[in-house]
Amino acid sequence: MAYSSLTFVMGAASPRQLPEDRGLEVAFAGRSNAGKSSALNAVAGRRALARTSKTPGRTQQINFFRLDDERRLADLPGYGFAKAPLDAKRRWAGLVEAYLRGRECLVGMVLLMDARRPLTDLDRQMVLWTVGSGAALHAVLTKADKLGRGAASRTLSLTRRELEGLGDGVTVQLFSATRGDGLDALRARLDSWLQLEAES
Repeated sequence: MAYSSLTFVMGAASPRQLPEDRGLEVAFAGRSNAGKSSALNAVAGRRALARTSKTPGRTQQINFFRLDDERRLADLPGYGFAKAPLDAKRRWAGLVEAYLRGRECLVGMVLLMDARRPLTDLDRQMVLWTVGSGAALHAVLTKADKLGRGAASRTLSLTRRELEGLGDGVTVQLFSATRGDGLDALRARLDSWLQLEAES
């Protein structure tokens, strides 16, 4: 499995610290409690590639993980954590916006949202930033195991309906890191963006 070879490269706390803008890059973003680190670890098939914490908002920089010389994943700072200082929120927002506006190697954004509370105002802002950057968007509704099957299906349908007007580059799926539901679909989306399908 290609993603088991992911390795941490570096963290960037400002736009000046970003690695060279080359190759293919996919970013992971989401609210601080959306299960972003758990999803990254599930993709890699490892427990501690991305650090999970009981304290949301721990990640305050963009962390980069190398797949090979031409492919990377970027873990963006979580957003929406109420207890974070205002200046920290502004700094994180500035870093993420600068990244999305100026990163030419960015081919796709995985936006993770809690299936019980999708498309908050901050999620919608991230959607607009991503679409504006020209990158494709894959919305992943996490913690789907917390919902019954009917409720999960309704949430998926409603989220698709809200996002479908943004273009063909926007897709949505259900996901559970705990049960592994949707993991193959998420990896397939990454394979497509990172052009791994042609090599398999």
